[in-house]
Amino acid sequence: MTNFTIRAHASRDRSVFRLLTTAGAFSLALSAAACADRQGQPATLAIVNARVWTGDSTAPWAEAVAIANDRITAVGTTDEIRRIATNAEVFDAQGGMVTPGFIDSHVHFLDGGLALSSVSLRDARTREEFVTRIRDYARTIPKGQWIRSGDWDHTNWGGELPTHEWIDSVTPDNPVWINRLDGHMNLANQLAMTAAKVDRNTADVAGGTIVRDAKGNPTGIFKDNAMGLVDAAQPPRSAAELDRALDTAMAYVAARGVTSVHNMGTFEHITVFDRARQQNRLRTRIVAQVPLAQWAALRDTVKARGNGDAWLRIGGLKGFVDGSLGSHTAAMLQPFTDVPTDTGLFVTPAESLYAWTKGADAAQLQVAVHAIGDRAIRTQLDVFERVARENGARDRRFRIEHAQHIAPEDIARFGPLQVIASMQPYHEADDGRWAERVIGPERAKGTYAFKSLLNTKARVAFGSDWFVAPPTPLEGIKAAVTRQTLDGAHPGGWVPEERITVEDALRGYTTGSAFAGFQDKDVGIIAKGRLADLVVIDRDLTTMPADSLDKAQVKLTVIGGVVRFKR
Repeated sequence: MTNFTIRAHASRDRSVFRLLTTAGAFSLALSAAACADRQGQPATLAIVNARVWTGDSTAPWAEAVAIANDRITAVGTTDEIRRIATNAEVFDAQGGMVTPGFIDSHVHFLDGGLALSSVSLRDARTREEFVTRIRDYARTIPKGQWIRSGDWDHTNWGGELPTHEWIDSVTPDNPVWINRLDGHMNLANQLAMTAAKVDRNTADVAGGTIVRDAKGNPTGIFKDNAMGLVDAAQPPRSAAELDRALDTAMAYVAARGVTSVHNMGTFEHITVFDRARQQNRLRTRIVAQVPLAQWAALRDTVKARGNGDAWLRIGGLKGFVDGSLGSHTAAMLQPFTDVPTDTGLFVTPAESLYAWTKGADAAQLQVAVHAIGDRAIRTQLDVFERVARENGARDRRFRIEHAQHIAPEDIARFGPLQVIASMQPYHEADDGRWAERVIGPERAKGTYAFKSLLNTKARVAFGSDWFVAPPTPLEGIKAAVTRQTLDGAHPGGWVPEERITVEDALRGYTTGSAFAGFQDKDVGIIAKGRLADLVVIDRDLTTMPADSLDKAQVKLTVIGGVVRFKR
């Protein structure tokens, strides 16, 4: 969901773009050697005694898989694979399940890696615990170092928003700029606001909110575009910090069965990924998207360097219509139930969304746009419909990111318009704790409408929105299948009519996300000739109790034929 990182890097991206279009700086061409025929090569790895869910509708189940270097060479019975894998390393799955590698279609990858080493506030349950964790973390870092990330959730302690006064006394030497878990609202302490030169005289920002007290003084809470005021004051991350964050993130998601991610980021992020690619450090396949407003720069980059290879692909753009429900900045057709004077906001004017989408689409670039509220979703569907009509037919694969609260009459538009709903099931389990207080039970019926979208033949891709939510597909699958909420209040499922099957959820994390990232010729299914990205799970997800799906464990993660995680 987050747009604060994109804003923070926007100015630096102009210089990064010049670097990326310099010869030799952006090695994205797929070599002919990488496409060489692998027929006849001996197997290097085999997985046997498994329940192999291939994702291939023509041959959905098997027992074993053989791999030669980075490609799958055979799928069949255990006996068949053993006969051709005489010199291969053999992994006995012992009846466990094998699936295609999970593809997380929406992450903030470097932010996730950075957050792993920062203060963790996601499960802070009280004001006191929130403040104590920040105090304790501040004691471990040098004076002057900014405290960032955090992922706090004010609904955990009843909904009162924190203020700078809560934390000023425990952070006298460190600027604090910590985000709510959705990335659409941040808290600054007084040091950070002073560094940003923000005070009661600071003007409001279009598409954002500076929350103020009764006297007009900023409380420390900034929403959406207003966050840019403090973003601009924080020091940039060093190349070494970003490289470490990438390495940490890749190891973290591999342990959860994730083999590819779609990164919602910036040109600066592509520089980090490309550096790792050149150093042979990439361990996760990355589809990298940059801000929609910079579509012309991406057009020129793709023209100079191409779309990339199976490890690092560019050509996609990410825009924003609105904010988030938890921050009351999602754009709604009717006022919020709990704030009847407010209908949310547009982060980007509709006319800009249209102009940028049309220009990007005409340049053969893929457009994905964040839209959470029903008014935001309708607006972007209208933009996509208009642009497709004006620019003519092509394989464009428009995406709406999140597609959370859809008006009933708009659900049926996704399929005919060929707009991919890029959704995050874990958000359903999380937001379902409190969403009805904000939008009421009737509008909640169109929330995370997984089954309704599939019933209308819409394409659905699943992801996590990490750092906003954990990058754990097994938890996401449970959320999509059961629709149980994290607080245990809905054992039969919140809006249970939108529950889907395990195989539908698996497709969301494999074939659906592969299609959404133009990766579907290489990954997403287990079949001869495909890249050898797959996961071994300790039990069969299709036969185990649905409410225990998150208890299954990843035993092995293979990416490009190489074991990247083994339990």
